[in-house]
Amino acid sequence: MATVINIKDADEALAGLYDRLAAGEEIVLARATGPRLKVVAQPAPPERSGKRVPGSMRGQFTVPDSFFDPLPEEELRAWEGG
Repeated sequence: MATVINIKDADEALAGLYDRLAAGEEIVLARATGPRLKVVAQPAPPERSGKRVPGSMRGQFTVPDSFFDPLPEEELRAWEGG
């Protein structure tokens, strides 16, 4: 069963909540009106099998020649924040 914690208390004890979540506990954040958010830990990413090797993707995809063409004005403005 999940632990219910008031949102104000959660703000004051975030580091402790992190440790509890990492240990597998489910926590529900509540306001005066009642429970609002269920917080659960994100699964850990899988371990990498080793170092990345330059060129290991060679031959698995190609970059089209058009990749190096100038961008259309509209897209260029979007990239430049205009």
